[in-house]
Amino acid sequence: MKNRSEPISVIIPVYNCERYLAEAIESVLEQTYPPSELIVVDDGSTDGTAAVAARYTRFVRYSYQPNAGVAEALNKGITMSSGSFLSFLDADDIWMQDKLKHQMSAMDAPVLDMVFGQIEQFYSPELNKQGGPAGVMPGYSKGTLLIRRRSFSLVGTFSKGFQLGDFIEWYLRATELGLKSLMLPEVVMRRRIHADNMGIRQRGQRADYLRILKASLDRRRTLRGPADPPQTD
Repeated sequence: MKNRSEPISVIIPVYNCERYLAEAIESVLEQTYPPSELIVVDDGSTDGTAAVAARYTRFVRYSYQPNAGVAEALNKGITMSSGSFLSFLDADDIWMQDKLKHQMSAMDAPVLDMVFGQIEQFYSPELNKQGGPAGVMPGYSKGTLLIRRRSFSLVGTFSKGFQLGDFIEWYLRATELGLKSLMLPEVVMRRRIHADNMGIRQRGQRADYLRILKASLDRRRTLRGPADPPQTD
């Protein structure tokens, strides 16, 4: 990967994803706007994930940690990184080749803090759905995000208190602070639907979403302060 004048750090958190990790890594390495570094944080995998990452040692900084959850893996990758822009990719998803190029072009607008793009969902072939597309939608997701490091620092790191919804919780904090974002019309990521998606594995943790929403509402109430008392004559 060649350094550009605007260095981008890409972070891939991974847990037991040897089957798909190589495709994710290669989709980063094939970017038409190459990032300055690619960091893979292995969150305690027990399969062949480490061996897959080892095939890319020329291009990838690999770090292993005992299993602590995706937020911890993301935060460790951020600590290791040095780019003035940050971007993230789940190990079972794939970037489109011009993802970073489109987003860096949009970042020419100095008022923008972060840029997203569209997601195309697709069925993994083992689901016997011919690997076909499953729809395109706006991608408010960490996998489509490109953000200035200084803007990310204003929001803070990903919360470790949730098994699901780590990005949703972070994004709510970002919007509460008024960060400026843009949704591109281009598809920038393909999200793989497969039998072992985290949302399927951790269905029992979906109460996290309610906790995230409640915490956001509580923060907004605190910012507004107590309601003015009713006026009397």
